[in-house]
Amino acid sequence: MVVLVTGANGQLGQSLQYIAPNYPEVHFVFCSSADLDISNLENCLTVFSKVKPNYCINAAAYTAVDKAESEAEKAHLINVIGSQNLAEVCKQYSTVLLHISTDFVFDGNASIPYTEKDIPNPTGVYGQTKLDGEKAIQATFQNYYIIRTSWVYSQFGNNFMKTMLRLASERDSISVVNDQIGTPTSAVDLAECLVKIICHTELVEVQQPTTDNFGIYNFSNEGQCSWFDFAKKIFKINNCNIDLKPIPSSSFPTPAKRPKYSVLDKTKIKSTFGIENKKWEESLEKQSI
Repeated sequence: MVVLVTGANGQLGQSLQYIAPNYPEVHFVFCSSADLDISNLENCLTVFSKVKPNYCINAAAYTAVDKAESEAEKAHLINVIGSQNLAEVCKQYSTVLLHISTDFVFDGNASIPYTEKDIPNPTGVYGQTKLDGEKAIQATFQNYYIIRTSWVYSQFGNNFMKTMLRLASERDSISVVNDQIGTPTSAVDLAECLVKIICHTELVEVQQPTTDNFGIYNFSNEGQCSWFDFAKKIFKINNCNIDLKPIPSSSFPTPAKRPKYSVLDKTKIKSTFGIENKKWEESLEKQSI
């Protein structure tokens, strides 16, 4: 079983490399943007013709939420055109596509966890390009899993946890917003989830050649918190002595509007694939820098 991973140098790509040795039955082929530029269709075709993957995990994305407001064309090229290119090549090579999306497809005005049936309404360029990428995949072929996730962090790449620890080493005090609610998600847990979906799909295909499981799914760790709560837990686990102050979002304006509430309902992914979601605090305890 050959699994091609795009965006190999990102935190999800690195997390997949971290867990890969646990799955000797899977032959992973990791491609960085230098190896595979998803915005270049010819490049995609060349790589797929060599690798001939059974599955493709698209971990490549433009994720600079604020920068996207001034780099809309670049975000569109990677998140929309890139997704469409992968879907077209996957269709040509009968490859199942696992594509990572985001809670930013929602406006954050809900008060209960979002399900896969809720209507997206992104408020910024990043969220819009991720939603348009989903639509491009859906319009191209049917053999896809779109996994929406939230607040991803890990010991790899750039993320909130690493930023907080860096700031704690540089400052005596820090202020973090306390009125945006979501769920921190370990990139390693997300990586494990993706491999479990692949293994489950292989099993279903052997037993029953047609599967009705393709579609959109939510995945995150369990529970919910504010960014302030998240930072507080990070500092506690890492024994950081810092003065942490809660502030409203209005005191920390950003180019892109953040969802006030973006907790995801994971019922569908649990019942379909038997995924067991860890509590966000439990997963955070296991992270190390």
